[in-house]
Amino acid sequence: MADIEIKGFKLPQVGLGTWQLTGRDCTRLVGQAIALGYRHIDTAQMYGNEAAVGEGVRASGKRNEIVVTTKVQPERLLPADLIRSVKESLSRLRFDHIDLLLIHWPNPRVPLADTLGAMAKLKQDGFVTAIGVSNFTVALLAEANRVTTEPLVCNQIECHPYLDQSKVIAATRSHGMAVVAYSPIAKGSAAGDRVLEAIAETHGKTAAQICLRYLVQQGIVVIPRTSKVERLEQNIALFDFELSELEMARIAKLAQPQGRMVDWAWSPKWD
Repeated sequence: MADIEIKGFKLPQVGLGTWQLTGRDCTRLVGQAIALGYRHIDTAQMYGNEAAVGEGVRASGKRNEIVVTTKVQPERLLPADLIRSVKESLSRLRFDHIDLLLIHWPNPRVPLADTLGAMAKLKQDGFVTAIGVSNFTVALLAEANRVTTEPLVCNQIECHPYLDQSKVIAATRSHGMAVVAYSPIAKGSAAGDRVLEAIAETHGKTAAQICLRYLVQQGIVVIPRTSKVERLEQNIALFDFELSELEMARIAKLAQPQGRMVDWAWSPKWD
């Protein structure tokens, strides 16, 4: 398993996304993932599963080896609300610190400097190890890096072969931040794709693994979600093969500006 080091913070390149996983099923999947070698688990206040994730991590006996990310809801970005909500997240997780804390979605009604100031205070007080953002555009990344007093380590964005995210990926990297890809298998769309299936057959892998390897090979962190143990194993088996330049180019041609699958009323104006 590879790690990406950003501004002194190590982020395992493959993690488990837990959106829509709840209760005992979530706790079991987290435990199984850790047993298989996962060292990066992603949750959020919005998912309603922090307690289940925390239980799975604690039960593994490997808490100190695991990077756990959680994300603050957009309606809780005012400083006092943010600090209160993060302490509530810690209580649900039953952790003494959060490894990586992100703004889940930008909120134009709350000044970024205020939000990031509160996150910096949580980091300085030892409640959080590292901070970052999610769903930030080129312009928002520039503003965030201008006003933050603590380094931002990542931008978590929708990222898969069907969506052209080249502008925001370039901007994220220009600020020395890691790109973390959510929905990296495009909500299961990889299966059955003729290009991905053909490349998968060449390597003895699945189309989903080709999808993930395409991102990993570009230095992108991936956090695929699954509810199946066999997929957990497949999603981490990405480092025993390499895609050729020609294969990478073929996959890159699948991207289009209209390929977005996650878009809400509160989304920013995308690049």
